[in-house]
Formats: sequence, structure tokens, C-alpha cells
Amino acid sequence: MMTANRRQILAGTGLAALGTALLPSSAWAAAPLPGKPDLFVGTGGHGHTFPGPSLPFGMAQLGPDTNNAGWDACSGYHQDDGSIMGFSHTHLSGTGIGDMMDVLVVPTRGPLKLEPGPVEHPEQGYRQRYSDEHAEPGYYRVRLESGVLAELTVTERTGLHRYSFPKGPAHILIDFAHCKQEKPDEPIRIDNAMLRLEKDGTLTGTRQVFRWAAGRTIHFAMQLSRKPSRVEFFADSDTASPAGTSDVKGHRLKVALFFDDAGGAPIEIKTGLSGVDIAGAKAALAAEAPGWGFDKARIAAQRRWAKELNRVRVSGGTEAQRTVMASALYHAFLSPTLFTDRDGRYMGLDHQVYQAPAGEAAYSTYSLWDTYRALHPLLTLVMPDQAALFVRDLIRQTQQSPYGPPVWPLQGYETACMIGWHAVSVLAEAQAKGIKADYAAAWPNVRRRAFDLSFPDIDSTLGRNFYQKLGYIPADQVWESVSRTQEYSYDDWAMAKLAEGIGQHEDAAALRKRSLNYRNVIDPGIGFARPRFSDGSWWTPYDPIQLGHAPEKYRDYTEANGWQATFLNQHDIYGLIALFGGDKSFEKKLDALFTAPSTLPKNAPPDISGLVGQYAHGNEPDQHVAYLYAYAGAPWKTQAMVRRLLTEMYKAAPDGIIGNDDCGQMSAWFILSALGFYPVDPVSALYVFGSPLFDEAEMDLGGGKTLKVRAVNNGPDKPYIQSVRWNGQPWTRNWIAHADLAKGGELVFEMGAQPSKFGSAPQDRPPSFGRLSS
Repeated sequence: MMTANRRQILAGTGLAALGTALLPSSAWAAAPLPGKPDLFVGTGGHGHTFPGPSLPFGMAQLGPDTNNAGWDACSGYHQDDGSIMGFSHTHLSGTGIGDMMDVLVVPTRGPLKLEPGPVEHPEQGYRQRYSDEHAEPGYYRVRLESGVLAELTVTERTGLHRYSFPKGPAHILIDFAHCKQEKPDEPIRIDNAMLRLEKDGTLTGTRQVFRWAAGRTIHFAMQLSRKPSRVEFFADSDTASPAGTSDVKGHRLKVALFFDDAGGAPIEIKTGLSGVDIAGAKAALAAEAPGWGFDKARIAAQRRWAKELNRVRVSGGTEAQRTVMASALYHAFLSPTLFTDRDGRYMGLDHQVYQAPAGEAAYSTYSLWDTYRALHPLLTLVMPDQAALFVRDLIRQTQQSPYGPPVWPLQGYETACMIGWHAVSVLAEAQAKGIKADYAAAWPNVRRRAFDLSFPDIDSTLGRNFYQKLGYIPADQVWESVSRTQEYSYDDWAMAKLAEGIGQHEDAAALRKRSLNYRNVIDPGIGFARPRFSDGSWWTPYDPIQLGHAPEKYRDYTEANGWQATFLNQHDIYGLIALFGGDKSFEKKLDALFTAPSTLPKNAPPDISGLVGQYAHGNEPDQHVAYLYAYAGAPWKTQAMVRRLLTEMYKAAPDGIIGNDDCGQMSAWFILSALGFYPVDPVSALYVFGSPLFDEAEMDLGGGKTLKVRAVNNGPDKPYIQSVRWNGQPWTRNWIAHADLAKGGELVFEMGAQPSKFGSAPQDRPPSFGRLSS
């Protein structure tokens, strides 16, 4: 997510409101079942999700665009807009910055209009109000005000449309100039655009878009089930090209397909996509959408989703909570997205075409600053084979990218969004969990990013020279200096683990030592993460509510303030506790975070949302913090706060995600936390216990293994763990290793209404940095 507009502040800071009522504990006698997702969860508020059809991790993510301008149009869809521009073939799910929305298809009647018109007055353009909207995994349907019934489904690389028109003339506009904008009428650079109507009736096109992934190229091949009565091309103007034109080039291209009588049999459209060339798009059509089998493709998509959503089944909780769980699973399985043609070709981050090894694939849409925290850990548990594909892909991308470990790659371009290079966390986590891959192949470019100051910097890596020489990044030299210092430290920790795993012991030792640099921006005298200048002095007077010492110029924190940044550390929790003077002092500091006034400065980015005190659940930097009580000997406070967050921050409604879903990270937090555990430090390959929301859960782990989680005596007023059994044996630790869970078995929580001392003894607390598991 970028520092763009989002905010939704929750009132109340106590632990009394623990959410909607759960079913009584006896209700878990019913077998856990897969839930039914609501694809409109997250499409309102600032969740930034979209309801259109996709396959799990598919390239084609088809759907309705209600708007393409502004922050709440990042996915192309928002519940409040009230009209649909058309249906485009690529979308981002839950991001805080927008792109994509390629190849907009507008089925309508009446006079041809080439511009969408404003949201406030859809009648001025080709926008259409709509009704009877329906969405389910793999299928979308809506009735447009022109009387057109639009239906959508997908294969991996193709989008399939079926439009049922009333009797009489109609037309279908293909707006190839449609793309994401920050504001209406913003001129987005589009180069090398081409549209061609081939002799067999196939419409093909290519364009290069300079939006977020500045320069990415998309190619498509489109076929229609009925031949249009006539075709008009528009090349950079509102004037149609001469009659008989079949090939146009320029920047902002459109083509209108007219039908003298569009009624009768529905008009079907199928569109193949490629990031390499038109031949790849045609191959997708030929292999994945032969003939005109819309219903067959729809059924196949629904079956695929049924299989994937069956990986996690729950019982108990309320119907709404079960809907939230199923919807979260759906959103967690949308990204990263496939970026390989049928023949294995893909565009690398150096803009060269590569061939994926047999059985492998390339992917795009890695929102790594967000997803390393919970999404990738979730996938390693319930989709280990898919996680392995991502890991091996990230290794290849690390080798191919001129910048080394990926940051936020999107369709062959490194956006360098956010800070750090968190692909190393995903790799180190996978290595620690035994996922097979050639980690040594990635090491040369990982090492260059770690140590070589001549290695080219991008926005996400600024300040490495200061970081290495001073041990911190000075606030008078580099923007977001405090957060950068902290996140670079975590990446050092991840790189140290990678180095150790491949036998690079000297590098591992150096990186392990350097991973403690985060301490250099924590002022123990005041107990806060604090901007520091080149001469070693601290910013004064300090106010943890503020975003930095020079707000008119830039901030010192990334989508956070001093309160939130203070707890950013994930790998050296006991070192952090020591900086605060020990367990009790640290516990009080956490209490203060959750009970401080929920006030923000006027210049705060709206990303800082979902406030409980100064804790911000709607943004990623603090999403592990509720679990830190478990390290300080007060795990019952973790349990109470986690249950509160589960029940207050999520609901089965369009505004049911408290912040941007960020390619599934917000959803993955809910899934893991609702199951009863969470990866505070993914690289350490362990999970800290929280408070299971459901009475029973079953997870298929692959290879015939099943993990069962039961919460006995659970209820809305019983968030506290009294005891734990693992495979029938007493378990005293307030954490469990991935290696244990991945074998399958049964984890049983005995819940109660009062806090207990379970897991509070020093020997039962989670390992972290200097206190490693025996």
C-alpha cells in the first residue's frame, strides 16, 4: 500500500467488547464445513477489493469497473459509485495504489459515447446504472440500465463474457485507453498502443502503460461469437477512422462493434491475455477457451474454487463470522497472480523474455511489504505446493532483477513500492520450513543488496550507506528514516537466516549483528522510536503522535507515527523488552499503546486506520503487536486483544475490512488469528497462540495430512486460554512450531472467562533472536 487516503477509526479502547456472540460450545458437534464467501466484503469502506471472477492466483481477473479515478478506485470497484463503466480484464485486490484495468468492454445501446462521464452524472457518458448484481467465486452477473444482462467468468489467462441484449440495435465499445488515474481526466501516458481486426475476426491489441508499474505492457486477443454489422476505430480522437480501417496505432485507442440487432442469442466474448506478445494471448484463447463454452468454463471455475476453499473448514461462531472466514480465504487466494504464458514464457524484471522451467511458473503482484507477515505464512501451511512455486519464482526474479530481491513486482516491472526488500523474508521463511528450492542461486544478488553500496538503489532501499556506516538512517538525510532503519534490520535478520542455511556463515554472523540496528532508533530514555540526525542527536521536542520532525517536507515513519513504529520489531522481542526495562515495563508500554487517545495529526495518511488507542489494525506495521504480550509473560492480554480485533475489525459487509486488504494480508491475519495462532516473526517458523474464534477448524495440509483445531468451552465471553493439548498431550508453551503443525494432528484449546497463567512462565514463552528454541 502507498501513503494514500484511508482512515476508519474505531471508538473504544477497553477489552470488554469482545464481539458478536458465538454459538455455544456444544454446537461444534457439527462437522466443520467450507464457508460461502461474500465477494462484496471489502468492496466498500477502504478495503479496495473487487467482486469480479478470477481463478486462484489467475492472470485474468475480470470484473466491473465503477470508477478508475481516486484512491477508492484502486481495484476499479467501489460500492458507493452507483454506476458501471464496463468490464476490464485485470485488477489489483485490496491495494493502496492502483494500476491495471486493461481492455475495458462496454456493452450498451443507444448513441455511441466514447467517454465514461462523471460518477455524479453517468448519463453524460457510457457509464450505466445497474441492478440485480450477483457475485460468487468464478462468476459475476449484473443487469445494466440499458437492459443488457452481463455475465462474466474466467480461465487462468482468459476472460469470458456473455451479454444478453434486448431486441434491436446495440454496440460494444472496447476502450483501450481506460486505465487507473489519480483523479478524473489525469493524462496517463500510454505508448506503443495498437488495435487490429484480423481477417478471421479476432481483435488483437497491445499497449504500454506508464502508471504505477511504469512501462508495463499488456497484449490481448479477443473473439466474438457473432460478427458485428460494422466496426469503427478511434485513434487518439473522437473521430472515427475511415471506413474499412482494420489497424490503428497511437496512444488512446478505442473500437466500437455495432450490431443492427443484438437480440436473440447472447453475444459471447473471450479475451486471452499475455505479458509477452499477441501470440501468447492467442495461445491462451486456443487452449483455454476453445469454442463457445461459457457455462462449461463457469462450472470449472466454481469447482476449482470449491476445492481451494475446502482447505480450511470451520464450525461454531456466528454465520457472519463464518462468512468473514470464507471471504478472507477467497481474498487470500487471489494474489500473487500468474504471469506465464501457456508455453512458459514470461517477462522478467529486466524486461527480457524468459522461459520458466517445466512445471514452474512466473507470478506478478507480490505485495511483499504487506504479505510477508501473514499471507505467505498461511500459504506455507495450507498450500505448501503453491508456496513452493512462489518461492522458486522469487529466486528466479532475484537473479533476473537489476535490483536483486523483489520489492513489489508488477507485470515485469519493479515498482519499488514501500521500504525494504521483503522477498528475503519469504525466502528465509520457506527455507526454515523445509520448502525445497535453490536458495544459493539467489544469494549473489541478495548479498549485493546486503553489502554492496554500489548496487543500484531504488526508493525502497534508500539510505543503505548511512545504515551500514552509522547503524541507522539519519532523519535529516533520508525520508522515513526511522521505519527504514527498522525494516532494513528485519531484512538483515532474514538474510542472515538465508546465509546460514546455505553455509555462508561469516555473512550470516555479520547480518545477524547488523539486524540489531533497529535499536539505534529506539530512545530508551523516553521509550519510543525517535528520529535521529546525522550528528547522533534526537529530534526534540518529541511527540509520538506526530509523523516526523519536518512534516511539511517528509515524514520519518512509513504509514505510522512514533507510537506505532516503536513496536515494529519482529525478530528481537526480548532485546526490545530489555530496552524498556523488562517485562512489566514493556507490558505497561503495550497497555499504553492500546489505551492512548486515538488522535492523529492533520497530516496523517489515512492508511493509519482501525485504531484501538494508537494501535492501527488497518495497516501492516503493527499487526503482530497484540501478540507481543505473550513474550512479556502476559499472554492473557494477547488473547483478549486478539479476540477483540477479530470481532471488531472484520464484518460480513462491504465495509467489512478495516483497511486495504493489501493482496490478502488483512484477510490472512484474520484466518490465522481465528484459527488461534499467528507468525509474529515468519522467519523463525513458529506461531504464537492467540484466541481461536471458532469451536472447530480443519485444515487440509496436503499429502493427506489434516490439522484440527478445537476450542472447548468457547464463547464471546471466554477469550482466555486455560490449557492446551497437542495430539492428546498437555502443551505448556504459548507457541508452536510450524514443523509440528505441518505434520498434522489435533490442537485443543480449553477456553474460559477468566485470564489464566497458561504459557506465562519464562520457559514457555516464544523463542526470539537471543532466546532460541531448544
